[in-house]
Amino acid sequence: MSRSERLFRLMNALRVLPKPVTAARLAEETEVSERTLYRDIESLRASGALIEGAPGLGYTLTEDSALPPQTFDRLEMEALVVGLSDVRQRGDAALARAADTALAKIVATLPERQQRQIVHATHMVYRYESPAEPTMDISVLRAACWDEQALDLRYQDAVGAMTERRIYPLAIVYLDHGLGVLAWCCLRRDFRKFLLSRMAAVTPADESFRPNRVRLLREYISQLYE
Repeated sequence: MSRSERLFRLMNALRVLPKPVTAARLAEETEVSERTLYRDIESLRASGALIEGAPGLGYTLTEDSALPPQTFDRLEMEALVVGLSDVRQRGDAALARAADTALAKIVATLPERQQRQIVHATHMVYRYESPAEPTMDISVLRAACWDEQALDLRYQDAVGAMTERRIYPLAIVYLDHGLGVLAWCCLRRDFRKFLLSRMAAVTPADESFRPNRVRLLREYISQLYE
């Protein structure tokens, strides 16, 4: 692990972990000795991060120079908490972790008064029925959407027949009772939502549909309002 990557992981740990964070916990998180951890803390301080604490007391990041200052009113902070809480409950494991780190980064940019307000936000999200665990690795679908890469799909249709088709994935869709993928179906020559629960196999294809993702999304949205 490079030094820059190590310092990045240390900053992220200071943002995310419950405060104050012990040197032992930070050393474990960044996979270094405590002696190296103390040097890294001083490096971050020298670069402008305001980190309170000392060996034996634990550390607290009180001002994060790596992130721009943010100004939110109370209702905007409630919206952030509600939105990211819902992502934490509905998203896959990677997206749930990203929601936690995103909120921690936002909190780190706020003045102390607003930090207290966001911790004690008055809105909460709780879903009695958690979405079913995805039957496949969503990271494959997510990467294909970002990279505009076609996918070859074995899919069970509405009447139970197994079909094979190539799709251009545009977005992962969070439905009431599961996840789907909005895509252009090359077989049907039309837009379709494919449920993850019906996907038997997904294979990245040696075909790119770049730079057509934005155009296809616009066409889909225009069809909704026709």
